[in-house]
Amino acid sequence: MAVVVGVDFGTLSVRASVVDSVKGVLASAVAEYPLHRTAADPEFATQSHADHMRGLAAAMREVLKRAGVSGEDVVAIALDTTGSSVVPVDKNMEPLDDYYLWCDHRAKGEAAEITEAAHREGLEAIQWCGGIYSSEWGFSKLLHWLRHNPGKRGAFASAFEHCDMVAATLCGVRDPKRVKRSVCAMGHKWLWNRQLGGLPPEAFLVSVDPLLAGVREKLDGEYATSDQIAGTLSAEWAEKLGLKAGIPIPVGAFDAHWDAIGAGCSTDDMVNVVGTSTCIIGITPSVQLVPGVCGVVQGSVHPGRTGIEAGLSAVGDIFSAIATRARTTVEALGRGLAGYKAGQTGLLRMTWDNGDRTVLVNPNLRGVTLGWSLQSTAQDELFAAIEGTAFHSRVILDRMAENGVTIRRVINAGGIPQKNDVLNQVYANVLKRPVLVPAGNVVGLGSAVFAFLAAGVFKTVEEAQGAICPSHKVFEPVDSEAAVYDEMYGLWRKLYFGFGMVGGAFGDVLPELIRVAVNTHSSKKMA
Repeated sequence: MAVVVGVDFGTLSVRASVVDSVKGVLASAVAEYPLHRTAADPEFATQSHADHMRGLAAAMREVLKRAGVSGEDVVAIALDTTGSSVVPVDKNMEPLDDYYLWCDHRAKGEAAEITEAAHREGLEAIQWCGGIYSSEWGFSKLLHWLRHNPGKRGAFASAFEHCDMVAATLCGVRDPKRVKRSVCAMGHKWLWNRQLGGLPPEAFLVSVDPLLAGVREKLDGEYATSDQIAGTLSAEWAEKLGLKAGIPIPVGAFDAHWDAIGAGCSTDDMVNVVGTSTCIIGITPSVQLVPGVCGVVQGSVHPGRTGIEAGLSAVGDIFSAIATRARTTVEALGRGLAGYKAGQTGLLRMTWDNGDRTVLVNPNLRGVTLGWSLQSTAQDELFAAIEGTAFHSRVILDRMAENGVTIRRVINAGGIPQKNDVLNQVYANVLKRPVLVPAGNVVGLGSAVFAFLAAGVFKTVEEAQGAICPSHKVFEPVDSEAAVYDEMYGLWRKLYFGFGMVGGAFGDVLPELIRVAVNTHSSKKMA
């Protein structure tokens, strides 16, 4: 029997879980931290590294108390985070600014420039991330920061993903060159590819903008999968966390990728990690490049296989926004949805409130609801939004299947499926296949798997999963509902590509609305 701590940094809070190698999760504790947004710029979303670390210390102290475990008995700690969440640092690893959080979309102009240059220059790496670079990813965020912070450029020594920054902090690493970087983070979000020589060439980066001169060298270092050790816990942070110094910390990864491991994902499975947004994470035995996905990276989910990522830019956020506008809660608004039938609302909901992550990779989109009547309610819209996220997921899984990806099982994980049977049943009906849902909460279990590997308690990912991952509850599709959704899916696809694709029949409508709104905000500021 051995005990580890698995840590999951989410969008609004950090969860620490004490996990026993035999008994599973003994206790969890959560600490919140602020997300900085501004009404003047809906694309803005930042967080403080100091807030993250304070939250981690608070959650750690509380979870040890709840579990009744001494920090001296913890043999390893592992951490996953949101991504791409990027922080620039100086030569001593001190942050020069807050993190550009994953949902910060200010860099959509920079992303478009990187995409254009990649195709112009024939950069092969762009095909490994679906053919389009995103405003949610590292180089676009870093370039935006460099352009808008001329006074801080002189102190800029490097930039890090949150998962690498927090591991380095805990290990007491003060030299950017000594930080091990996550293959998961850098492969999916920074165009890094071991087969293609690592990061994009210096000449390519400079062709995007001369401000990127020297950045490749500043991002250089050791890139590693999560079965490798990032370092050991420093005495300073051992005291702050209530743990013993010297315990191993594995190389980190993104929360969704490790959540998939915690949900029991194995080869040819696809996991919908449904929360604030949705990350769709799969493990494939070999490389299958898919247009429009967020990356195909060897070793990013399972260290010995190929990971594939896609997703939706907002899911839980959409449900919350609908409830907020109705001056109620999602829980209250959701009561009674179990009695809804496929298509009964007469609504089709495009779930683009925060743009499109996959397959269009278009941040210049916003939510659309078609079919309103004078009798339509907020509850109707919530059900239509659940249907819309399921339709969007089907578009993504269809795109993968069309490009040779085998999908053996679909698993719904993340915070929402654990408490929303309606969503799981709608997904099964829309996807026309069984949907598996872990019988217990798996947040932090993926981190625990890699903590156990770091401590040598288990030898393989599969062995650790077999010991601590829960069984699955199965939602079977209902044929009559699935038939209705087949009809609706054809209509939804027409809207998806007609409004969402650049050059589509109505592809200019939503971007123009955004342009008008931005110009109006700018005019009001100047007045």
